[in-house]
Amino acid sequence: MNRTVVHMDLDTFFVSVERLINSNLQGKPVIIGGLTDRGVVSSCSYEARAYGVHSAMPVKMAKQICSDGIYIRGDMETYSKHSRIVTDIIADSAPVYEKASIDEHYLDITGIDRFFGCLKWTHELRQRIIKESGLPISFGLSVNKTVCKIATGIAKPNGEKEVPESEVHNFLAPLSIQRIPMLGPKTYQLLRSMGVLTIHTLSGIPPEMLEQVLGKNGIILWKKANGIDPTPVEPYWEQKSISSEHTYEQDTTDIREIDRRIVTMVEKIAFELRKQEKLTACVTVKIRYANFDTHTIQKRVPYTSFDHVLIPVAQELFKKLYSRRMLIRLVGIRFSELVHGTQQLNLFEDTPEQVNLYLAMDKLRLRYGSDAVKRAIGIQKAG
Repeated sequence: MNRTVVHMDLDTFFVSVERLINSNLQGKPVIIGGLTDRGVVSSCSYEARAYGVHSAMPVKMAKQICSDGIYIRGDMETYSKHSRIVTDIIADSAPVYEKASIDEHYLDITGIDRFFGCLKWTHELRQRIIKESGLPISFGLSVNKTVCKIATGIAKPNGEKEVPESEVHNFLAPLSIQRIPMLGPKTYQLLRSMGVLTIHTLSGIPPEMLEQVLGKNGIILWKKANGIDPTPVEPYWEQKSISSEHTYEQDTTDIREIDRRIVTMVEKIAFELRKQEKLTACVTVKIRYANFDTHTIQKRVPYTSFDHVLIPVAQELFKKLYSRRMLIRLVGIRFSELVHGTQQLNLFEDTPEQVNLYLAMDKLRLRYGSDAVKRAIGIQKAG
């Protein structure tokens, strides 16, 4: 059976949320990011893009080319809340959906055309999202993730694009290879140096040649250029959490030791999040008493992968949970509601040094192991 896949993408999501809060921002060049010259642009409106502003640009440079811009420090807690509103609407309607990032969802609506027209169904869902969330959203509808994501890019801003199976090759052919998802700048420059500018040209290169030049990634790109992508829509409820537990050899009430253990576990699994380029929106703490009674408590948080943000949350939850003052046998930490995303999503602080510190520490961990760099509290041995 041929699949029917939808990609829904909230347009300039951070900016749209700010405009929802403050309607005076409509039609103006809005830049989200750090407020000092040391910050970077996390998101910007189409009006700001017309000046040449783009994400990851230093704010100092953005101010030089867009002095009339309105600069706003981002608020992940607010953005996370609005993201969940949209996810809840999709979850209420779609048979299978995947939350790919804070502002993107994939839906597998294969078979819906037996009861409704797929385009009509998706259009009505989009209208419901716009009405109930107040946020603009675009979608692409086609046979797989790659084609529908590219279609969404064409549909923006705030539009819809259907690419039937019979039109896939004609749709892709004239487009720039930059439209292909996950094609990075280095690969783009390499292909461009080979004279490959359009998806049509890329699709016609023998896959064996691309494999010689780009390795296994060359085969993947060739398939995408030819409209081939068997990647399934991963149901959101199957998104794996990431967790760590520690069972004590001797049951304990040593709060200082338990606190050290919590810090160490959070630090370790937060590194795993960053390594997998994921963010969490939910922290759960678990304790098991000596009599094997097990209790958990959780808290939703703005999407993050930074342990300096997650550690205080875990410590706070443990203090709330540990009320019986009994001997503890096990303590555990779990991060859930994972979405794809990088540290850049978290950067609304004017602290590039902190970001660079994370990057440097993670580089050491990747090279020498996850225990290569630890907080001092995690090195202390329990008494």
